[in-house]
Amino acid sequence: MTSVRVDSWVWAVRLAKTRSQATAACRAGHVRVNDAPAKASQPVRIGDIVRTRLHSIERIYRVTGLATRRGSATEAATNFEDLTPPAPPRVERPMTVYRDPGAGRPTKRDRRELEKLRGRDAFLRPGDE
Repeated sequence: MTSVRVDSWVWAVRLAKTRSQATAACRAGHVRVNDAPAKASQPVRIGDIVRTRLHSIERIYRVTGLATRRGSATEAATNFEDLTPPAPPRVERPMTVYRDPGAGRPTKRDRRELEKLRGRDAFLRPGDE
């Protein structure tokens, strides 16, 4: 066996939960083989680069084995090499200021202090920048 259908391979290596989901992903253009959009019946060979965008996550794989049957996760891991670059480090969000429950509506002075904490100029209106 020198090649396998791309939808079958995506399903067999557990990138998609069902074969029909793998076929639908190919049809929608979420699977690319060697940087070209892949139809479900396109053959995949050892050494090909498969890019998938499933569940809003872009992943890049190199095919190291051809699988047509869905096996265990350890068997599936032997059929590809993950080339996905590491995710960028998460950016810390600025400090969040909370008011005590039941404190009521903030006064103008409270609002100005909150703006100062957030690093905004309290006296600028949105259109004055």
